[in-house]
Amino acid sequence: MENSADNGRTGNGSDKEKGSTWTVLVAVAANLAIAIAKIVAGFLTGSASMWAEAAHSVADTGNEVLLLVGLKKSRKGPDEKHPFGYGQERYFWTFLAALGIFLVGGVLSIGEGVRSLLAPEPVESLWVGVGVLVVAAGFESFSWYTAHKQLREEAREQGRSMRHHLRHASDPSVTTVFLEDTAALAGLAIALAALVLHATTGWAGWDAVGSMTIGLLLIGVAFLLARRSKGLLLDESAPADVLDPIRERVRDEEWVAEIKDLHGVWVGPSQLLVNLWVTPKTDDDLVGRVTRLRRALLEDESVTQVTVTLE
Repeated sequence: MENSADNGRTGNGSDKEKGSTWTVLVAVAANLAIAIAKIVAGFLTGSASMWAEAAHSVADTGNEVLLLVGLKKSRKGPDEKHPFGYGQERYFWTFLAALGIFLVGGVLSIGEGVRSLLAPEPVESLWVGVGVLVVAAGFESFSWYTAHKQLREEAREQGRSMRHHLRHASDPSVTTVFLEDTAALAGLAIALAALVLHATTGWAGWDAVGSMTIGLLLIGVAFLLARRSKGLLLDESAPADVLDPIRERVRDEEWVAEIKDLHGVWVGPSQLLVNLWVTPKTDDDLVGRVTRLRRALLEDESVTQVTVTLE
């Protein structure tokens, strides 16, 4: 006997959706302004680290535009072609953003470092570069704070640590902004140190090392984001802190003798598809009992579809 959800829900938490959109919009505005300033500073200083940071900010701006596209597309409701909605669009566009970080940010930064080693140039307009990096740090800090605040609130609502939530959040958009901004702040510190050391020692190697270090940092961030998006796209199981309460709720049903199996996968941010296989104790009014169980589980706003199979 099988009982499936009659009506799929495309998601919940309009406040969370607005929060995600606002976080990404802040990041787009901040990174666009920073990218323009860094490009100008790169021309004036000739610093490889500054050009690496410029490439980083251009990549971040483009990536966050991709996140906005994913946010918009993922809000479409279910239809005949996509019965569970379009929530996984967000995972796909986040994966593309990770590729952008790798190619535009990481690889170009390493390439610029190698070029600086082979054809070193003196640093000019040192204080222009320092000023741009300091101002950029202010913009990045505001964007980082916005993303961190939303992640902290989401983690607190779900009783998670920040680290656990970063690894298991069903919405990768804010996580992407947070990790990008964390890498950006670290990259700014590296670029500032490389710029000052290059100017004071006269050795262009500092600048080249700074650029390549920034590139390696971005490649690491790209790997983390791509791995998370891949897991969500491949219907990776929801974590134990999501499935255990569902399992306990089903065990509380007096007519359930045993839970044979329980699967839960994210079909979109805060959109959980639950499949249950249970052994009943009785044959009495099973249709009504299963219907009531499904309705109880669907009261959880993160559960969008439930299928119960009796064995």
